[in-house]
Amino acid sequence: MKQTLIFSDVHLRVTEDDRSRQDAFIQFLRSFDPASLDSIICLGDLFDFWFEYKQVIFSGYFQTLRALAEFREAGVKLHLVCGNHDFWAGRFLQEGLGMVIHTEGTTMTFGNKRTYFHHGDGINPRDRGYRIYKRFARNAWVIRGFRLLHPDWAMRLAQSVSHSSRTMQEAKDPSEGAEAQALRKYAHSLLTNGDADVVLFGHAHAPLHDVVNTTFGQGHYFNTGDWLTNRSYVLWDGEQFNLNYYDSAQQTP
Repeated sequence: MKQTLIFSDVHLRVTEDDRSRQDAFIQFLRSFDPASLDSIICLGDLFDFWFEYKQVIFSGYFQTLRALAEFREAGVKLHLVCGNHDFWAGRFLQEGLGMVIHTEGTTMTFGNKRTYFHHGDGINPRDRGYRIYKRFARNAWVIRGFRLLHPDWAMRLAQSVSHSSRTMQEAKDPSEGAEAQALRKYAHSLLTNGDADVVLFGHAHAPLHDVVNTTFGQGHYFNTGDWLTNRSYVLWDGEQFNLNYYDSAQQTP
């Protein structure tokens, strides 16, 4: 029975300093035999910044895009559930790479389990500012205006904003942060209300597996964690989901 690989928050960057992490991620992807996989699902923030120009893609992402294209050519289905760093995903990823783009959360069935996927951004009820920003940033006129920026300037601006955000948060323990707690609470409510049998989020950078006993049976909440620190991922093995950690010293994950 074929597997499904699920991860989030890789935050690929185009700087030379980030090359070793991108190489390790590609090594991780290629450690899977395409014949063993039905699909690969990224729960957002594959890129630290992604924007689609009509005739340009960011060259620093080429090796990762090529690795994903190899899986697609081998018949593996690719899904991206957009996160707060790559919600501008569009035509190139869909047509050029063959990705299925989910701009919001989506439900799929694995075995007999209704499984809800979402990056996790905007779920925290205190995230009012981000919700307003997201609505603004997705406006067609805003996108057209941003496209007037030279790609190098756009990337430089995005890297500056992303670096400032990480600097402000790096001293905090993600697992104890407001985002992780809000996501956990929301996931538990979905399971308790019978809206899903399994819930998978990213965003919090805090890998987690909760088993929740409900009147509908046993539910499961997974946070896929991240690649910045944990190199964690979730694998559907044909019967159940499992939280795993990648060790680059091993031949296979």
